[in-house]
Amino acid sequence: MGEEEKKLPGFIMCVCTGKCPGFSQMDIWDFINQVRVELPVEYGFIHPQLCEEDGDRFLADMLQADRPMVIGACAKNMQIKMFRDAFKAAGLDVNKDLVALDIRDMTTEKAVQKVSEALEAMGGEV
Repeated sequence: MGEEEKKLPGFIMCVCTGKCPGFSQMDIWDFINQVRVELPVEYGFIHPQLCEEDGDRFLADMLQADRPMVIGACAKNMQIKMFRDAFKAAGLDVNKDLVALDIRDMTTEKAVQKVSEALEAMGGEV
C-alpha cells in the first residue's frame, strides 16, 4: 500500500442569514465561486446560519467525512464556541481541527486572499 493521499479541506461560508452588514462589501457568490474553483478545496459552499440547530446537524454530517474543515464566517472565538459540540460529537477537537476565519467587513478580493493564505499555511498548494 502506498502513502495515504492527503484529503483536501472543505470550505463552508456562513453568511449570518445573508443580512449581516459585515458581508455588505463582498459579493458572496463571486467569493464562493473563486474559493471552490481557484483554491485547493474539495468543495466550497454557503450555509445561511451554521449557529442554528440545522447548522449543528449539517456540521455533524459534514464532519463525518474526516477531512480538514475551513469555515469563513464571524469571529474565530465565536465559531469555536458555537461549533464546539458538533466537533466533539464527531470525535474532533474544535481548537485543532477547525480553521476558523473571520471574513466579515472584507471585500471579495480580501476574503479570497485570507482563505488562500490559510490554505497555504495548512500545506495546500495555492
